[in-house]
Amino acid sequence: MSRRIAPPRQLSLDLVTMPAQGRDDFYVSSANATAVALIEGWQDWPARKLVLNGPPGSGKTHLVHVWRDLCDAVIVPAADLPGADIPALAAGHVAIEDADTIAGAPEAEEALFHLHNLALAEGNSLLITARAAPNHWPLALPDLASRMQATPTCTLKEPDDELLAAVLMKQMGDRQILPTPGTIPYLVRRMPRAFGEASRVVAALDKLALERRRPVTRALAAEALDELGL
Repeated sequence: MSRRIAPPRQLSLDLVTMPAQGRDDFYVSSANATAVALIEGWQDWPARKLVLNGPPGSGKTHLVHVWRDLCDAVIVPAADLPGADIPALAAGHVAIEDADTIAGAPEAEEALFHLHNLALAEGNSLLITARAAPNHWPLALPDLASRMQATPTCTLKEPDDELLAAVLMKQMGDRQILPTPGTIPYLVRRMPRAFGEASRVVAALDKLALERRRPVTRALAAEALDELGL
């Protein structure tokens, strides 16, 4: 009696993927259309500043890169501000990422306060990203808190089905994954509607496909969801 031998599993490598972050790679739906319009119309921002907030993976960083390309801005993580040359940054348009993460850090809050004031005084614009709106940041510096809370805010929402499908397709494309027909609709119907979950699902699919040497199909998608407990 012959015995079937399972194909050997391929070693999964943690390869770095390079996501595309141009305007043409950003899919617009009702969940993010207002944010996209504001980024493209940045020259009309009231007081030349905007806070863009939303959950992880909602597209904030992608839109920051789109804005950088539109106006030749500099991008700096808020946590890096204490060691930055604030006058040099303020000499042009600036995007500050993850500003809510510095709440309670005196040097970082002070640096953001001075960058905010100096950049606007120089006639430049500020784009600030965070997970939540400024009134939810536990800032210790009252002057910074008042300026952030006076900044116009736009919230990126969790995805609808159409946007979630586009996010899954984009993230698969970044990893050079070509799913079989029906795989993405299957995932959209069964996974949580959250951008962060899309990243987890695609990473799990990529890992399984490499290990099993199998294409990304509905069956493999079901295995990935099961492994993730989704």
